[in-house]
Amino acid sequence: MLLLPFVGRAQVGGKYIYNFLDYNTSARQAALGGTLLAVSDDDPSLILYNPSLIDKRHHTALEVTAVDYFSNASYGSASYSHSFNKAGSFAFSMQFVNYGKFTMTDESGYEQGYFRAGDYAATVAWGRRLDSCFSIGADLKLIYSAYESYQSFGLAVDVAGSYINEKKRLALSLLVRNIGSPLVNYVPGQFEKIPFDIQLAFSQKFKFLPVRYHLSLHHLYCWDMRYVGTNDPLLEYDAMTETPIYPSKAALFFDNFFRHLTIGIEIIPVKYLSLYLSYNHNRRQEMYIPQKRTLAGFSYGFMIDIKSIRFGFSRTHYATGATPNFFNFSVNIEQLAKLSADNKVRKLSRTKE
Repeated sequence: MLLLPFVGRAQVGGKYIYNFLDYNTSARQAALGGTLLAVSDDDPSLILYNPSLIDKRHHTALEVTAVDYFSNASYGSASYSHSFNKAGSFAFSMQFVNYGKFTMTDESGYEQGYFRAGDYAATVAWGRRLDSCFSIGADLKLIYSAYESYQSFGLAVDVAGSYINEKKRLALSLLVRNIGSPLVNYVPGQFEKIPFDIQLAFSQKFKFLPVRYHLSLHHLYCWDMRYVGTNDPLLEYDAMTETPIYPSKAALFFDNFFRHLTIGIEIIPVKYLSLYLSYNHNRRQEMYIPQKRTLAGFSYGFMIDIKSIRFGFSRTHYATGATPNFFNFSVNIEQLAKLSADNKVRKLSRTKE
């Protein structure tokens, strides 16, 4: 015991529980950086993250997401939107994360069977247009988490507001995310935080170019985004004195600033096709490997929209071999029914002619 150091350091642990609440449930959102998006269109996959975008254009929209996550883990979601004349527009969703099957052992390493781990959330979201430019929204999440014999139940609320100017083709959204706490803890008496965040997003489409750019700021309540703090294991050392070479104050300032910023580009070459590309500086810094160049922090994807049916795909780079694939499928039931009815009318009119 006398030989042990006074200060011991190990791996940096997690800061929050229910981190799955920040997982992307939209291929489009994942392709554009994984943070808040401010876009007012018919895509129902964005309204689960930004409830202020919910309006009548999403009425009877059904959306399903599947993600091939790390290793044997996978997650997905399903949502349905419905609008009412007086109450506003609502969206109902279910989200799950399956972390796979694990081997259960005792203290000596002898196998005693298997167990599973998973997270689940049921969400009710509401949005309403205040006028031609402003809209508000909120949602309530019922959260359940089970890891072997440890279980937790919690509640969280998101509140959002958006400004949309269709003449200037721009949109601005502010989101206060995951306001809440666990009601039943994994370990009785041990309280833990959930991943609270404040995000701001801006987007604008060029007038004479089929391009829309996205800027998103996240973790606005916290300036220092460095995960390891001052105990950075990637610091360079002077070859002669073997003393650490710390970055300058200016370098630290700009590094922290760009860690809060996500940049995305959306290209629309034709009406039914959209292409996405983005860069997340904070993700790249956290996944940085000095000995190897990777695409960590970059994301890309596409979406095909044909007659109210959408299919989206995206790919996000975290590290070598860690590139989740996101799949989205959505359909607007009412619009599809109208299209089929119109086609029948056209066929009948042609037959009569």
